[in-house]
Amino acid sequence: MNDQGLDSYFKFANVDWGSMMSATWETIWLTIVSMVVVAILGIALGLLLYETAGSQNPLAKALNWIVALFVNFFRSIPFIILIVLLLPVTSKLVGTIIGPRAALPSLIISAAPFYARMVELAFHELDHGVIEAAESMGATRWQIIRKVLLPESMPALVSGITVTTISLIGYTAMAGAIGAGGLGNLAYQDGFQSNNNAITLVATVIIVIIVFIFQFIGDIAVRHIDKRVN
Repeated sequence: MNDQGLDSYFKFANVDWGSMMSATWETIWLTIVSMVVVAILGIALGLLLYETAGSQNPLAKALNWIVALFVNFFRSIPFIILIVLLLPVTSKLVGTIIGPRAALPSLIISAAPFYARMVELAFHELDHGVIEAAESMGATRWQIIRKVLLPESMPALVSGITVTTISLIGYTAMAGAIGAGGLGNLAYQDGFQSNNNAITLVATVIIVIIVFIFQFIGDIAVRHIDKRVN
């Protein structure tokens, strides 16, 4: 297929719709699984950063420094480089460096630190008067975290995971360029390398639709949770 004119983007007869459907589900699966793990890890790391910030306890200060170093280090590495950097780790963890499962470690390690900073910021922006009121009523630190900090920050946390998920979808496309499956892999292997512009166009449109769907779900969830707009 050497025709590279504009009309080549609309030769949909050249699209293998079975492969397109399979790649779409791979992208959705990758996004959902990594999103769930990133949400859990990100909240845990963000909570650690928040709880240990400004502490005079040497152990807490050391923990804050270690977690902040981890977060800043992996948040600074471009994703495509991180994939290559983690290839030996990926091989050990999932037994392969090819396919959707092989993309999970890089996706999670790249996105969790990014989300952790958003979580930490959400906690710091919370009205401290609410926390002080809970403390005055004798609530323990764990009770404050579980019944005040997390619920009151939930709109920002959901908004943050929505933004992070959109980034994850873009990361899955980049991971596909090195054989991690999904729409990115299909667009690169069967589209770009095979000079099949129709596949590239369709894969791009589907990725955009997936982004819109996740953004829509996130926006609805935030509006439902946020007491200020209810």
